[in-house]
Amino acid sequence: MRVTDYIDQAKGKTLISFEVLPPLKGGSMQAIFDTLDPLMEFKPPFIDVTYHREEYVYKKRASGYYEKTAIRKRPGTVGICAAIMHRYGVDAVPHMLCGGFTKQETENALIDLGFLDVQNVLALRGDARKFEGKFVPEKEGHHYASDLVGQIAQMNEGQYMDDLTDQSNKTNFCIGVAGYPEKHFEAPNMEIDLRFVKKKIEAGANYIVTQMFFDNQKYFDYVDACRAAGINVPIVPGLKPITKLYQLNSIPRLFHVDLPDDLVKAITEAKDAKARTQAGIEWCIAQSKELKERGAPVLHYYTMGDSSTIRSIAEAVY
Repeated sequence: MRVTDYIDQAKGKTLISFEVLPPLKGGSMQAIFDTLDPLMEFKPPFIDVTYHREEYVYKKRASGYYEKTAIRKRPGTVGICAAIMHRYGVDAVPHMLCGGFTKQETENALIDLGFLDVQNVLALRGDARKFEGKFVPEKEGHHYASDLVGQIAQMNEGQYMDDLTDQSNKTNFCIGVAGYPEKHFEAPNMEIDLRFVKKKIEAGANYIVTQMFFDNQKYFDYVDACRAAGINVPIVPGLKPITKLYQLNSIPRLFHVDLPDDLVKAITEAKDAKARTQAGIEWCIAQSKELKERGAPVLHYYTMGDSSTIRSIAEAVY
């Protein structure tokens, strides 16, 4: 079933969903099951599965020269979606990226997902490679998430890239996109950022999932700004607890978000690692309860493989 159908059928009740990372190349599917098994009692209607674009490594050859080789450190999103749907009977939401894919490769991946009866995708531009200063698309790929959304929407209308394809076979993807309550770090201001979000909606996106945030007022202000800009699709808040001291530096750097002073104080003044974890859990519980009280359609938790922490939060909120 489509994510937006779940939201509509909930009739104002706040749903819960989780996001998982594929295991590193060579890892086991059991790692995903170990993350999700303790969380399924909360009855999430759908589970997001992230995707990571390829990276390049330089391998030294016997000749002494280095060869540039492309690798995918976390492959397997399509297979993971199939395994999740089979094991738990819930819908999977694979992430689709512009980065690292041609339009033809994107079409083929979407056809495979359609064969599996996957009805939801999250369309993202993706990040730049580590050694590149800015995002560089594939030669025959999409530059922007709105272009990727447009391709998916066209397939929903039965429009494929070549005339040999059966044009009567329409896909049925509900399309999610990313939103940034503190604006995307590449956008000069929130007004410009909202223009790009609106462009994704106009291209055919059906709902928004936000980047993590730690001050609920930023989410509420973002929703208000979207509505004022004519963006009226569901906006799902993304949540991630801070439970370790080093995250006070790594999360703002990696995700371009601010941390409230009270949260930083609670983490830094905690007497030990256990107390820091509890402080982060309590902050996320408070965030979750307020968002639920204010009618957020879904609380979407970035698990990062830490099911015990997310479970503690879900138990307190649901």
